[in-house]
Amino acid sequence: EVQLVESGGGLVQPGGSLILSCAVSGFTHDDYAIGWFRQAPEREREGVSCISGGSVYYGNSVKGRFTTSSDSASKTVYLQMSDLKPEDTAVYYCAAVSPLGYYYCPTLNHLRFNSWGQGTQVTVSS
Repeated sequence: EVQLVESGGGLVQPGGSLILSCAVSGFTHDDYAIGWFRQAPEREREGVSCISGGSVYYGNSVKGRFTTSSDSASKTVYLQMSDLKPEDTAVYYCAAVSPLGYYYCPTLNHLRFNSWGQGTQVTVSS
């Protein structure tokens, strides 16, 4: 069974930084991609980033501020967020798409991702 567990959310001031982690388990092959998504109240779920193999893709609203990386040894994917703004406030989810992770990853389409973590709240406020 595939499991994804997020951690690292919290309250941060505008301009601050935060790192989210996503621990991935249950895959018996490498044909998957891990994406980060977020959802604010009364807004649609938005694609933040996705990593597949050595490639990373970002949503336009976070380019230049957020960085996604992975540690294959610990099977953890990270979302490093900097220069945070109040509009970044949302519940952040990591999700996996498999098979064809390399194909769907660039789309950042949450409808294609089939395994989800429980989410972690990020609040940017002074």
